[in-house]
Amino acid sequence: MFVFGFVLMIIKILCILNITITFAKKNNNMNVLSLFDGLSCGQIALNRAGIKYDNYYASEIKPHAIMCTNGNYPKTKQLGDVRNINYTKIGIEVDLTPSHVRFIEDDIHLFLAGSPCKGISRLNKNQEGLEHPESKLFYEAVRVLREIQIENPDVYFLFENTHGNKEATKIITETLGVMPISINSRLVSAQNRPRYYWTNIPGIKQPNDKGVTTKDVFEFNGQIADKCRIDWLTNESGKKSIEKGYTRVNPYPKSGCLTANGHKKWNENYLFKDGTYHYLSQNELEKLQTLPIGYTSMLNYDEAYDCIGDGWTVDVIAHILSFLPKLE
Repeated sequence: MFVFGFVLMIIKILCILNITITFAKKNNNMNVLSLFDGLSCGQIALNRAGIKYDNYYASEIKPHAIMCTNGNYPKTKQLGDVRNINYTKIGIEVDLTPSHVRFIEDDIHLFLAGSPCKGISRLNKNQEGLEHPESKLFYEAVRVLREIQIENPDVYFLFENTHGNKEATKIITETLGVMPISINSRLVSAQNRPRYYWTNIPGIKQPNDKGVTTKDVFEFNGQIADKCRIDWLTNESGKKSIEKGYTRVNPYPKSGCLTANGHKKWNENYLFKDGTYHYLSQNELEKLQTLPIGYTSMLNYDEAYDCIGDGWTVDVIAHILSFLPKLE
């Protein structure tokens, strides 16, 4: 009774002084932090997996990606450049002003990160690995994760990166303390996209093969290839493009791996036997990454291609997150 009276007295004093105290509501949902968030494929995956969350914090600097995320998920809390993030900014925030005291309790329960792959990718001839100016941002992601783990040692994490530089793969594995799981997006989509996933989410198995092919993706509104293009495809340069997978001669069951700059490299064009020539449409690009159709509609083709090629295959992430234990 004494304790109740004391608390009531404190509340009355605060009201007299015009000081407001706000506590975040505790429940069994989670708070998520996604670094290098891109199009917020992690957020789509959470929804697709039926996982509820309270707050979704995103670190991203590409304006077109942010525009797309905010257009689809306006409640996303954008944090900007990962190098400027300290966990105290999104953890326990105390804002003291003459008339306001605010305590926000935001533990992070799920940490997502797909750091830039430019130094790791097989397409990079220099093979700088994690010394590449963009790829070394992996260490910034680890810094933020370690800050979170001080407050919540049980936070679940998921890191993604490409196959490629073996030394970088070894360093990432040793730093995170878990072995990578290799999953190819071809199991859930019409895109051949092998990736490594490092996570402490337990019990993950390979997804079942859905048997999706390019026939399920193509809208078959192919353009007639002009003579110049046909000639190019049949000369030495064109043959190399076909050999490397930049240009596909159908029938072909799977698309090659989409990349951020693919639209600038004649990537993923298709020449059919009847002479028609097909550029992947924006909707087809979305299908290859298992995004919702129309998700990037606020972007033009080049902007969308860049962001989609940089993103995650949503159904792979949804599959991994489906093994996430429920919060108690």
